[in-house]
Amino acid sequence: MTVEKHKSRNFGELFWRPVLLYPDKVVIEQGEVSLTYTDLETRTQQLAAALSRLGIGRDDKVMLLMTNDYRFVETLFGVIRIGAVAVPANIKLGNDNLIFIAEHSDSRILIAHEELADKARAIQGGAANIEHTLLVDGSMEGMHDYEALLAAEQDGFTTADVADDDVAMMMYTSGSTGRPKGCLLSHASKWWTARSGVRSLMNVQSDRALIVGPLYHANALWGSLMPMLYVGGYTAILPDFAAVPVIEAIDRYKPTFMSGTPSMYSLMLSEREALQANDVTSFEYLSCGSAPVPEELMQEINRVFGCEVIESYGLTEAGANVLSPRWGIKKLGSCGLPVMDIEIRIVDPENEDRDCEPGEVGELWSKGPPNLIGYYKQPEVTAEKMTSDGFVKSGDLVYADEQGYIYFQGRVDDMINCGGENVYPKEVETIILQHPAVADVSVVSASHQVKGEAPVAWVVLHKGEDTDEMELKQFFFSNGPAYAHPRRVFFLDEIPVSGTNKIDRKWLTEEAARRIPEGITGGMG
Repeated sequence: MTVEKHKSRNFGELFWRPVLLYPDKVVIEQGEVSLTYTDLETRTQQLAAALSRLGIGRDDKVMLLMTNDYRFVETLFGVIRIGAVAVPANIKLGNDNLIFIAEHSDSRILIAHEELADKARAIQGGAANIEHTLLVDGSMEGMHDYEALLAAEQDGFTTADVADDDVAMMMYTSGSTGRPKGCLLSHASKWWTARSGVRSLMNVQSDRALIVGPLYHANALWGSLMPMLYVGGYTAILPDFAAVPVIEAIDRYKPTFMSGTPSMYSLMLSEREALQANDVTSFEYLSCGSAPVPEELMQEINRVFGCEVIESYGLTEAGANVLSPRWGIKKLGSCGLPVMDIEIRIVDPENEDRDCEPGEVGELWSKGPPNLIGYYKQPEVTAEKMTSDGFVKSGDLVYADEQGYIYFQGRVDDMINCGGENVYPKEVETIILQHPAVADVSVVSASHQVKGEAPVAWVVLHKGEDTDEMELKQFFFSNGPAYAHPRRVFFLDEIPVSGTNKIDRKWLTEEAARRIPEGITGGMG
C-alpha cells in the first residue's frame, strides 16, 4: 500500500495514517473494551456527523465533561473534524467554575459522562448557551443518549477544511488564582505537539502507553495519547489514578512507557508490597513532569522500575518545550534542554530586558510553534502574558547551567522570601527526601513574625517508618542552608493533589495558616 502525504490541516485527522496502515490493530483498551483503529475512525466520524446534524459547525464550541474513557478520544477528535472547537473541562472543578467555563467559552453543546450527570445537570441549568447535552453511558430527561445518536449515523463524515491558525482546542487553566482562563490552541500547534513528542522520544508503532492521569490535562493528552495516535501505537486507559491499581495494570498491560506527575510516582513507590507482587519491568522509559521533580525521587523511580526516567517541562500555553534526552547526557535534577524549534529566555524578574546568567534563577519565557494564539475574550491577559515578539511568560522559575540544561525551581508565586533570602520549595524538598523515613514531601510558605514568611514542610512517611519534627529539622541543618530550613514540619498520610494530579499547594498553604494562626514566632519553632 502506498500512503501519500496527508493533505488535511485539520488536527481531527491525527490518526489517519494508522487507520490506513494498521486498521485492525487495537489502539485503545479500557477494562473489557477494545477498539481498533477502524473502530475509532468509524465512531469519530459518527460523532462528527451527529454533532453536525445538531447544527454544530465551524468555530462552534463543544464542552467535554468526560472521565477517562475511550469516548473522550472520539469526542475530542470528532468535534475538531467539524472545524469546531473542543473545550475539555477539568471534571474536579466545582459547579460554579464549570458553569463559568460553559458560559465563558460560548459552548453550544455539552458532552458528559453519566458519572458526572449531576454536574452536567447543573451546567445545563446554569448556562443558557448550552443547547443540547449528550450523556454517555446513561439516560436522563432533557439529555440525548450518546450511543443512540452515533448509531443513527450510517454514512461517513467529510472532515472540514481549516487553516493552520484556526482554533482546534480551548483548554482552560486550573484557575488556582482567579477564574480559569481559556487558552486558544490552533490546529498547527497541536500537529506540532504530536509530532514533536514522537520525534523527541523516538516513539514507534510498537510502543504501548499506560494512561493514568486525566485526559483533559496536558500531561496525559500530550504526553501519551497524542503521540500514540500519531505513530500508530497502543494505549491502555485507566479510569483514574490510584497507586495499587496502576501497579497491577502495569503487570496486566505491559506498557513500554507512562507519563505522570511527581506526586503520582511518590504514591506508587510507597506501595512496596504491590511493587513486589507485580511485574513492573516492561517500561522502556518513564516520563515525569508537571511539577518540580526532586532528585531523590528520580533516583528511586530509576531503581524500582529499572528504566530511563525522563523529566520534562511544559505548560498549557506553550506546549511541552523542555525535555531530558531519552538517549544521551542526562543531568539529575534537570528537566533537560529546549526541544527543537523552541526558543527559551530566562528573564530577570526585576528587569525583563535582561537575561539571567547561568546558575541565576529567573522566569522562563518560551517562543515556538506550540504557543497559544491568545486567551479567549481576555485581550488584557493576552497582552500581559504574551510579548510583542512572540514569547509566552510562563510564571515559572528556572535556571540554566553552562551547557543549557534547565532546572525547574517552581512557580514565581511559590518562591518564599525568607528575611531577604529567596527559598525555592524544590531545594528544601530535595534535602528532606534524602531522609530514609520520608516517602513524600511538599514545602509551602507560612507567615513569619520576624522574617515575613518562611518554609514549612508537609511530610509523608514510608509505611513502618517513624521520625518526628525535630529530627527532620536537625537533618536539614546537617544537609542544607540554615536560612532555608522548614520552621514547622507537619505529617500527612498522603499529599493532597488537584484534579490534574499536581500537588495542591493552595490547600497546604491555607492549612498551614490555620494551624499557625499567629504566624511562626522564630527560632527552631
